[in-house]
Amino acid sequence: MTSRPAPTLTLVIAEDAAVVREGLVGLLTDRGLQVAAAVGDPQELLAAVDRTRPDAVVADIRMPPTHRDEGLRAAAELRRRHPGLGILLFSQYIETSYAHTLLADGPAGIGYLLKDRVLDVDEFVEALHRVVDGGTALDPDVISRLLRARPTLAALTPREHETLAHMAAGLTNAAIAARMEISQRAVEKHTAALFDKLEIPRTTATHRRVRAVLRYLEGQEGDPP
Repeated sequence: MTSRPAPTLTLVIAEDAAVVREGLVGLLTDRGLQVAAAVGDPQELLAAVDRTRPDAVVADIRMPPTHRDEGLRAAAELRRRHPGLGILLFSQYIETSYAHTLLADGPAGIGYLLKDRVLDVDEFVEALHRVVDGGTALDPDVISRLLRARPTLAALTPREHETLAHMAAGLTNAAIAARMEISQRAVEKHTAALFDKLEIPRTTATHRRVRAVLRYLEGQEGDPP
């Protein structure tokens, strides 16, 4: 019996720099993804998503006209218009206030990566699939900055900090074990310990993993000094 091929993800890309935009289109189509539209500003992004109904959006955070947070605000509007749409934002800057805003309405289907991460196409495509599946994809460098900014995490050991950072990036226990070069059993021990220290209630495993980091992000109006 012939198995059916995996469905192709359909994307809308928003990036005002034409060279970067066309480069993204080429990289992602080469990996078998379908780009329904590639646009250069937030208004075109909103219109393209309304028209094409893609599986996910890939958008720069800083877009015209002010090049501050137009992409971020467009993402918030898209979440309102199209619940369940995967959104992967990227920026060349590490600004944790973006993460606070992006995750304020919940982490499902959200990603925030640095532009340098796009160069690792496999990792970028994996992050896209993760957000389309309702997961979270946060850049490790962003996570590290967020964790350092939270003195409430001081009770965690270095290994627990590292485990938490990988969890927030959306990695499974197996992937965390490979990254940290330890056993999955060790990852489970670190995870259980940090849940206890952070007083994360027992619900679903996925919910606990995400909440372990995002409880420190939600409801924040800015970065600590």
